[in-house]
Amino acid sequence: MSEPNSLEPYSLDLAAGLPQMAAAPTTPRQLLRYARILKTAAGFAQRQFDTVSLSDVSTRAHVPLGTLYRYFPSTVHLMLAVYRQQLRELNDAKPASSRCSQQELTGLGMEIFHMRVMQPAVEHCLSRTWDTRDGDIPVLLRDIEALSAEMVAAAIGDAGRARILLHVISGLVQSVNCRRISLFDAEKDLKNACKLIADA
Repeated sequence: MSEPNSLEPYSLDLAAGLPQMAAAPTTPRQLLRYARILKTAAGFAQRQFDTVSLSDVSTRAHVPLGTLYRYFPSTVHLMLAVYRQQLRELNDAKPASSRCSQQELTGLGMEIFHMRVMQPAVEHCLSRTWDTRDGDIPVLLRDIEALSAEMVAAAIGDAGRARILLHVISGLVQSVNCRRISLFDAEKDLKNACKLIADA
């Protein structure tokens, strides 16, 4: 039996994507406000995670802090929502053909790589180990992983190779962040990996 004041799991419905404690934005004004929050938060994603505060985001987005908390109960929820929205936009922008060329696959891989490298606050949330009792955060991460895998699998035409490429990207991001390799070398390695995967 759940505790009386516990929060319901975060809804991953594409239309809502909000905690169940909040109604989904439906009016044009609410939709604009929600989009403004995500757009503003994307600028904060380029900072280190511990320097991002929901209060600063609400001030910059001209949204009451209570409204921001209604949609995003924590900074982690907000940063993951930003990344998920970026993946959705990337997916919508890619060619509609069933399979991409090697050059298009490399472009897609580079986009995902750069979104992670250039947004330390997002990467912090993606790479941290989360306890399954953290409720909705592991569910959000699984949603992001599924979206990434589906998008790359559509580009490659094979789910197994898509997962391999996503693991390569994660490893290269970690190597750059730990300063084991340069950004230039990571990009070169990613291009080679895309070529090998596309030719397989």
